[in-house]
Amino acid sequence: MSQFSAELDVRKIEPRDKHLRIFETFDMLKLGQSMEIINDHDPKPLEYQFKAEREGQFQWDYLEEGPDVWRVGITKL
Repeated sequence: MSQFSAELDVRKIEPRDKHLRIFETFDMLKLGQSMEIINDHDPKPLEYQFKAEREGQFQWDYLEEGPDVWRVGITKL
């Protein structure tokens, strides 16, 4: 079983909807739970958005850093 409470492969989501879906999923997590995001590029802009909108509420961990697949674990604090 995965250590993540949610897995979101955003490669399958329309670009305009990606961040909204990610934040909706994150907001449904309970404290201490984690989600995994799978993407085809470095989601650094998403990390900046998390820092702006959820400062102090998350931990960001790169699990795989490309070049074709990027995986990030985000834990709700």
